[in-house]
Amino acid sequence: MSVAAAFFYLFSAVMIASAFMVIAARNPVHSVLFLILAFVNASGLFILLGAEFLAMILVVVYVGAVAVLFLFVVMMLDVDFAVLKKGMLQYAPVAAIIGMIVVIELALVVGGWTAKPGAAPKVVSNLSNTEALGRVLYTQYAYFFQAAGMILLTAMIGAIVLTLHHKPGVKRQVIVDQNARDRKEAVELKKVPSRTGI
Repeated sequence: MSVAAAFFYLFSAVMIASAFMVIAARNPVHSVLFLILAFVNASGLFILLGAEFLAMILVVVYVGAVAVLFLFVVMMLDVDFAVLKKGMLQYAPVAAIIGMIVVIELALVVGGWTAKPGAAPKVVSNLSNTEALGRVLYTQYAYFFQAAGMILLTAMIGAIVLTLHHKPGVKRQVIVDQNARDRKEAVELKKVPSRTGI
């Protein structure tokens, strides 16, 4: 057995076990930690496949942002998951039916998949995976990339505007009024008699 095959079996086994523990763990904090472990092992599998960009994105975006956000939300809300899991068994038949439908669909997709004869990937010589992806993204798809960035920026601004509520009675900074002030409005000189104080 080669070293790559050994790492593949190691990453795969740990990822499957941690994915099972995500849904089997009783403590939600432990579930999020097992989810982070599954993401890290999946990034190891991506590195074995030569897709280092996807591995980096999986660690930075999912582990660094999404999973940590889940962890903070679970810890801050302090939800009693024991109460939520009490009525879970009544939905088990429906969940089993949906699970079987998903398994049948996956079997049909995998069984009917064939490679198109003329769909051989173009090999770019002397370029890493990340560099080749960057060249395609910032040349051929530059406008689409900028449009996606503008859509995400608009969504972020919309979420901030919808959730931001100003409290009444709070004195706020007005930049225009501050920039329009001159020395006569900002400084006031008073003649104070000697030895009398203010």
